[in-house]
Amino acid sequence: MSVVLSLKNCPSMRAFLAELLGTFILMIFGIGSVAQAVLSKETAGSHMSIHWSWGFGVALGVYASVGVSGGHINPAVSVAMATLGRLPWRKVPIYALGQYLGSFLAAVVVFLVYMDALHHYDGGVRQVTGVNATAGIWSTYPQPYVSTWTGLGDQIFGTAILLVCVMALTDSRHFGPGSALTPFCVGGVVVVIGMTFGLNCGYALNPARDLAPRAFTALAGWGSAPFSFRNYNWFWVPIVGPHIGALLGAHLYQIFVGLHWPDVDDVTPEAELEPIRKRLIELHPSEKESYS
Repeated sequence: MSVVLSLKNCPSMRAFLAELLGTFILMIFGIGSVAQAVLSKETAGSHMSIHWSWGFGVALGVYASVGVSGGHINPAVSVAMATLGRLPWRKVPIYALGQYLGSFLAAVVVFLVYMDALHHYDGGVRQVTGVNATAGIWSTYPQPYVSTWTGLGDQIFGTAILLVCVMALTDSRHFGPGSALTPFCVGGVVVVIGMTFGLNCGYALNPARDLAPRAFTALAGWGSAPFSFRNYNWFWVPIVGPHIGALLGAHLYQIFVGLHWPDVDDVTPEAELEPIRKRLIELHPSEKESYS
């Protein structure tokens, strides 16, 4: 009981635990869907099941954490929110620690659940590339024809689009989906990004989603290969790209939309009623004078 009470009085610890749990939920469904598709040779999963699982994972992870921490479940989002003044910079490391730890624990759980299937699939020979490669279950790797710089641009673009949409969905000044549906709408954005821009390198969009599981695979039998892939010229892309993209997307939304809302004092009751008056006139033109 004393531990529970101490947590209630420690917002930072509560935020840390919420981000850990939310990211854990995101990752067990996301990685789990890839594991099922790969290890079953797509007899029990497909690209479509993977896209939808990542989307629902995002939605459920946000639902689990949004009331306490805002449901970032992504270090790039936390940094972007801090640059906008929506999260104190001192809390960014706390959020990031919870996100990376939650992702790492999810990688461990998926590995344990699918340990027998993994051994049956690759015979215990852990590979990053090749016919029986399995490292891609846990972290992202590019298509052979995709250059590192194209991959970086891909991650910047994808994460920027994600943040523009998230900013729009969570802007209370819009006629938005409401707090109950917003997490599912955010998850839907991830699904769409996966369906349209997932080919090049797997739409990581989240440094914790990629780095923590990559570190796990390095410890769990794949050796240095997850990091030394392409002569150490890939692992940094899903870290740097999403951070740049999140900053770009968040501030682009502000430049194009967020900074142009009228101040509350500038919105008079008459201005608020004007759209309603016009609609009533459209419906009942003969009574136009009574609505003036």
